[in-house]
Amino acid sequence: MLKKLIAASTLALLTTASYAADKTLTISVYAFAQDDFKEILYKPFEEKCGCKLVVETGNSVERLAKMEANKANPVVDMAVVSMADALQASRAGLIEKIDTSKLSNFDKLYDIAKDPNKDGMSVGYTFYATSIVYRTDKMKIESWADLLKPEYAPHIAFPNVTTNQGPTALYMLEKSLGHNEADLKNAIAAVGEKSDDIVTFYVKSSQLVQLMQQEEIWAAPIGRFSWAPFTKLDLPLGWATPKEGQTGGMNVMVVAKDSKNRDLALEFMDFWLSTEIQTKIAEKLVDSPANKEVKVSDEVANNITYGEETAKSLQLIPSDVVLDNRDTWLKEWNAKIGQ
Repeated sequence: MLKKLIAASTLALLTTASYAADKTLTISVYAFAQDDFKEILYKPFEEKCGCKLVVETGNSVERLAKMEANKANPVVDMAVVSMADALQASRAGLIEKIDTSKLSNFDKLYDIAKDPNKDGMSVGYTFYATSIVYRTDKMKIESWADLLKPEYAPHIAFPNVTTNQGPTALYMLEKSLGHNEADLKNAIAAVGEKSDDIVTFYVKSSQLVQLMQQEEIWAAPIGRFSWAPFTKLDLPLGWATPKEGQTGGMNVMVVAKDSKNRDLALEFMDFWLSTEIQTKIAEKLVDSPANKEVKVSDEVANNITYGEETAKSLQLIPSDVVLDNRDTWLKEWNAKIGQ
């Protein structure tokens, strides 16, 4: 009898261990800051859930292509992508609605992050502001249109339309010119008229720090994640708050359609959105928090997109506008400004 009890107990333990080993969640994420994510997010979650995380990294195009190729039998359970990529994935039938009732931290999110595409298919976990870094001793920026003033244009770097910051800056410039056309033709035409004056149409924001240090430029639209290196320059620099507002971008979480680990994916998403994890990620300057309960020091806050006032001020380009118009933007840009 004792031998039977021992055998039964051993079998139960082996079955439990086997279940834990088989409990695997595959996530698809951006490649940056993976050491920080492993320390702050991945390992603590594995310990909490008694499961294994398989982390796949790459750019959005590669990762969405893989999801498309495996649509009939998903190999990814959840992914983080941009708002526009989430809508593209939704249109392609690659993701499903998120049961937010299973996310205990959902109500802690800023409103802007709760349902970014207004379709219930994604939840924002981080966002960033895009505005204008500028020399406060050389110029005054009250509107996005100020960038194109005759006295300022020869000291401006403007993002190329092929970058993440290009369409967002043009979107706000369009508003500042009194228009709201999805094809951004008015903004592109206005930039085109000043293209010979503008110092450069940059592709990488890293080149701007040197241009600013050498005083070749006085201002440029940038994402807040690029702001920190500018604060280290011995120059009077400011972050503009134009009357039209700031723009920016948001990254979101999605669940693969027909995922066999839907509940575990939601558990992981909820863990990521918790105040504790979002705070630790923000303090490492990895991502700005979408959780409004996160509190950080002034030093950290100055280097990320932070706070309810900032969240409310962001004028994000609707994802359908991005997907339906980006080919037109590129065509207009090449016609008015060139490659």
